[in-house]
Amino acid sequence: MHWTALGFLAGTAGALLLRRLRRGADVHWLWCALPTSLLWTVAALRHPPPHWLALTLALGWLAVLLTATDLLHRRLPDALTLPAYPVAVALLLPAGPQVVLRAAVGGLLLGAAHLVVRLLAPSALGGGDVKLAAPLGAVLGAVSYAAVPVGALLASAFTLLVALGRPNGGIPHGPGLLASTWVIAVFTL
Repeated sequence: MHWTALGFLAGTAGALLLRRLRRGADVHWLWCALPTSLLWTVAALRHPPPHWLALTLALGWLAVLLTATDLLHRRLPDALTLPAYPVAVALLLPAGPQVVLRAAVGGLLLGAAHLVVRLLAPSALGGGDVKLAAPLGAVLGAVSYAAVPVGALLASAFTLLVALGRPNGGIPHGPGLLASTWVIAVFTL
């Protein structure tokens, strides 16, 4: 399967990129190559339209890199979260104006909800989680309006699972946000 091999290469390149970022992470290349390969294979096997496949592949790659960094260092590098905004827009444009409108609403809703939590309880969410919520909300909104609250609830469930594996505290929310968005994007379209 060519998506498996391409995912492996993309994950390997992602690990190298993480090492070169000013605030990146030293992640073993296999920790990025194998999960990216798996996510790309699963996404391709779903046979989505080409524009949606491109979006889910980009999301899978980003999810692996940011999850590795967040789990290891408790941060989400701006060098990866901020470019997610224009990339999400560019990848959603081929879906048409109705999808782009839903994406904009989803991004605003999820981003605003995370910002409110951050302002009310700063220790509950990091700034990277707030920055990441908007582009992920856009992807969820592109799926449907209902996918936005479902994605938020699923993200909380995934974060709880991560918390069970990290009993000493310091629970990152980024992996839950990324996992829930990827699952919904891949398995509901």
